[in-house]
Amino acid sequence: MRRFCVWVIGLTVVTCAVHAQTPAPDDPLLENSTAGSNATTSSEARGVLRARDQAVLASELSGRIVELPFSEGESFKKGDTLARFDCSAYQAQLNAAQAANRGAGEELSHNKQLAALNSVGRFEVARAQAKVSETQAQSQVYQVQVKRCSVLAPFDGQVVERKVKRYESVAAGAPLLDVVDNRTLEIHLLVPSRWMARLKPGQTFSFVPDETGQALDATVKRLGARIDEGSQTLLLVATLPNANGLLAGMSGTARFAELK
Repeated sequence: MRRFCVWVIGLTVVTCAVHAQTPAPDDPLLENSTAGSNATTSSEARGVLRARDQAVLASELSGRIVELPFSEGESFKKGDTLARFDCSAYQAQLNAAQAANRGAGEELSHNKQLAALNSVGRFEVARAQAKVSETQAQSQVYQVQVKRCSVLAPFDGQVVERKVKRYESVAAGAPLLDVVDNRTLEIHLLVPSRWMARLKPGQTFSFVPDETGQALDATVKRLGARIDEGSQTLLLVATLPNANGLLAGMSGTARFAELK
């Protein structure tokens, strides 16, 4: 089963992929584990490359998109604006709230001067202070709304898919962009549970992606916390020292020399 966690970045809800111990029914790892059970040797297993940094960005506000500068496959840097909404109404509300706050501050200052001359009582000063606090809180609310009008990149990466188009109006929570950082790839394997006693973090093995045919050195990072009851397999996550030329979603064969 795959589930997703959500990041909130400005206007966005950033979803970073978190993979559970048991893959979903359509997870390629399940197909690979089935194929692995018929592998030519007992020391091979099929695996899939997955990115540690992967997210679906979604809007926190309802609005019309006026800027969507990056297309599928294009690269961006952390902090770049990936989408921007028409927030002229929120900006106007913010300007009005800030003006009201300035006016309340001036009234408070004036009442304090009058209080020093015993021209007004403490009640008028307290009421003016409360008005300042109220308008300040309103300004902060609108500042948050305006900040959410821009969707900022949570990490360096590439656009996988644009789920909306420029000038479209979307509802709050609507997915906007699927993004990924292919520099942070990991290998996810489902290995037979009988291997568990002979596998440990730090152990090395070779991984050959189907798309390149070139063997890569990989290192076991961690083992899953539970054995799948149906397939009697265990999740193994491994790291790659160099992910140049590789993309999330590639599959391949892992070979464990120590298990031969």
